[in-house]
Amino acid sequence: MENKNDIWTEIITPRRGWLDINLKEIWRYRDLILLFVRRDFVSVYKQTILGPLWLFIQPIFTTFIFYFVFNRIAKISTEGIDPILFYLSGITLWNYFSDCFLKTSNTFTSNASIFGKVYFPRLTTPISIVISNLIKFIIQLILFGCVVFYQVYFNDVKIQPNLYLLLLPYLVFLMAIMGLGMGILFSALTTKYRDLSFLLAFGIQLLMYATPIIYPLNFTQGKLHTILSYNPISPILENFRFSFFGSGNFDFSGLIYASIFSFLTLIIGIIFFNRVENKFMDTV
Repeated sequence: MENKNDIWTEIITPRRGWLDINLKEIWRYRDLILLFVRRDFVSVYKQTILGPLWLFIQPIFTTFIFYFVFNRIAKISTEGIDPILFYLSGITLWNYFSDCFLKTSNTFTSNASIFGKVYFPRLTTPISIVISNLIKFIIQLILFGCVVFYQVYFNDVKIQPNLYLLLLPYLVFLMAIMGLGMGILFSALTTKYRDLSFLLAFGIQLLMYATPIIYPLNFTQGKLHTILSYNPISPILENFRFSFFGSGNFDFSGLIYASIFSFLTLIIGIIFFNRVENKFMDTV
């Protein structure tokens, strides 16, 4: 029997609006987010021999494969940028986006057992994925900085870093919210259409080749150049390289386009996420 002196410390109510986000509630669960971050980071390298060393091995191996295949064999120009630095810069940024996108796209299916037992803001899970991947990105960015130092001081590679480096946090922020927005959008859709999970794994590979990672955007011409310019990741990556190497021009219009796309994607993703959150257990 309920005691009249009971004081409820928290009342859980269903979400009403499409953009109903309780930021104060998410902040109150920040300890849970940090716990999820630790879980995401540790679980990946648990029971592996090399552990976190894979954070360095994967981009280095991929860079050398790209170097021999696309630079030495295919002879694709890198517009005067050292090929090793060119490929490694693209891989570093791309890894962050693709990891955020793919892992948040499985939010409902991979956490169904937790979501069905206890209440907590569901957005804490994809947010923790973005943060844990940010830690990996920072580590790989340090690796990139070490390779830049080695190439400049030991191989006499010329680079021209500029003040646009100050925009690096914003470029990373755009990649984060774009990956988060697209991820939670597809996580909402995959609860009903499981085929999308298979399509994503294939689609992310195609998207990588539609992004100027192994070639500069100016390498393409005509309709192909126009089509690839609509890829919102392209101006972010091109501006990222320009800030480090000073090759080409800073694309302000592309940055504005990428910003609008990223924020709209996040808004749409939250709308679908909120609509599925209340009833996903019926379909998962």
